[in-house]
Amino acid sequence: MAEPALLWVVDDDRSIRFVLSAALREAGYPVTAFASADEALLALDAGQRPALVLADVRMPGTDGLALLDRLKAQLPKLPVIVMSAHTDIASTASAFRGGAQEFLSKPFDLDAAVELVRRCLPELEATPETPPAFDVRSAPSTDLIGQAPAMRALFRAIGRFAQVPLSVLITGETGTGKELVARALHRESPRAGKPFVALNTAAIPAELLESELFGHEAGAFTGAQKRHIGRFEQANGGSLFLDEIGDMPAALQTRLLRVLAEGEFFRVGGRELIRVDVRVIAATHQPLEVLVEQGRFRADLLHRLDVVRLHLPPLRQRREDIALLAARFLAHAAARLQLSPRKLSAAALERLREHTWPGNVRELENLCWRLAALTPGETIAANDLMLTHAAVAHPPGTTTQASAWTTALAAWAREQLEIGNASVHAQARERLDLTLLEVAMALHEGHRSEAAAALGLSRNTVTRKLGSSRKRR
Repeated sequence: MAEPALLWVVDDDRSIRFVLSAALREAGYPVTAFASADEALLALDAGQRPALVLADVRMPGTDGLALLDRLKAQLPKLPVIVMSAHTDIASTASAFRGGAQEFLSKPFDLDAAVELVRRCLPELEATPETPPAFDVRSAPSTDLIGQAPAMRALFRAIGRFAQVPLSVLITGETGTGKELVARALHRESPRAGKPFVALNTAAIPAELLESELFGHEAGAFTGAQKRHIGRFEQANGGSLFLDEIGDMPAALQTRLLRVLAEGEFFRVGGRELIRVDVRVIAATHQPLEVLVEQGRFRADLLHRLDVVRLHLPPLRQRREDIALLAARFLAHAAARLQLSPRKLSAAALERLREHTWPGNVRELENLCWRLAALTPGETIAANDLMLTHAAVAHPPGTTTQASAWTTALAAWAREQLEIGNASVHAQARERLDLTLLEVAMALHEGHRSEAAAALGLSRNTVTRKLGSSRKRR
C-alpha cells in the first residue's frame, strides 16, 4: 500500500498551523508545518519534496507568492493551495497566475479545507508539467473590493477565468459593479497590455449602434463623411465590454453572433473583410433566458456569450461589505473635494446596514459623496443621513423616498419656525441647492464643469458655492 502523501503547511499564525495540521493528520496525511516561507525554502533546498503545499500569502520575510514562484519553478506539477484572510482580486489573481491550484479564504471550515486537499491530490499525476503563463510579482490595485463570501468566490473565479480566452457573461442588478468585474478580467489577463473598450448598448440609438460596433466607410449613410473605426477594431488584441447586452436589437444580435463565431466582419458600407482578435465580455441585469423565451434574444447568441458566467450579488446580500465600501468612498470623495477625512458613527453605519439599497453599490457611492460634502463635522451621525438621503433614515418599506424626504423637511421646518428662526427659508433653499450640486458632482466624479453643465449652472457658480460651503465649516 502506498504511503500517504506528505503535506506542508506554511503559515506564520501558530493557531492556523496547529488546527490545520491536526485536521490533516486526522484525515491520514503526514504533515510538516513551517512558521515562515523561508523555513519551507530551506527544507526544499535540503531535498525535501512535499506532495502538496498550503501556504499563507502575507508572512514576514518571504511572502507566500514568492514561495509559490520557487516551488513551481522546481516542482511544476506540485499542487499549491494559497491561503489568505485578505481576500481581494489582486492577490487572488496573482496566486492563480503563479500556478496555485486553489485559493482558500480565511477563516475557513476545516472539513472543507481537508476536502479541498483530497480534490487536489489526485490531480498530481494527471496535471501536465507546464510552467506558469507568466510571472507576476505584484498585482495592480482595483476598486472591486469585498469580504462577503459571495465576493470571495467571485474573486477566485476572476483569478481563474481571466487567463482563458473565453467569452464571459456578467449578471447582476444595476449598480452592482459589472464593469469593474470586466475591467478586472481584462487587467488580470494576458491581454492586459492591449485595449479595454467599453460600450453600453442601451445608451446608443439602435440606428447608430451598428456603426459604433463595426465602424463605417465614408458615404455609407447620410452624414458619414469619413471612415469610422468601430469598437471591435479599437479593441483588437484586447477586450470589448458590452454592457446591457439584453437591449441589443435583433438584427445586431445576428451580426454579433457571426463575429463571435468567425472573428470577422465588414464595416457598414464596406467591402473589406476585417479580422479581429477580441475577447467579448458581456453584462446584463436582465434574465436573458426569459428574453430568449419571449423571442427578444437569440438562444445561440446566449450560448456563445455564456461560456463563463459570473454573478455579482446585490449590496443587500453582502451587508458585511457596507462599512468597507463606505470607508473607501468617503476617503475618495474627501480627497477629491479637498475636505478633511470623514467617518461614520456606529449609529450611522447601522442605518446604512438596514437600508435595502435598490441602487446597490452605485447608490452607496453617491450617498458617500453627498455625506462628505454636506456633513459639517468629520464624524457622520445618523441624523446626517436623513438630511442628505432620506431613504436610509427610515426602516425599509415604511415610506417612499419622496415622501420621507418631504416628511423630514416638514419636521425640520416646523422645528425651526417654532424656535423663531427667521432664516428657515434661506437655509432650506441653500441646503437644497447644495444637495443638487453634490449629487451632480458625484455623478460626474468631481468634475466641476460637467456637474455645472448638468445643472445648467456656470463653473464659476459651482466653484463659488463649494467654496462658501467649506468656509462655513
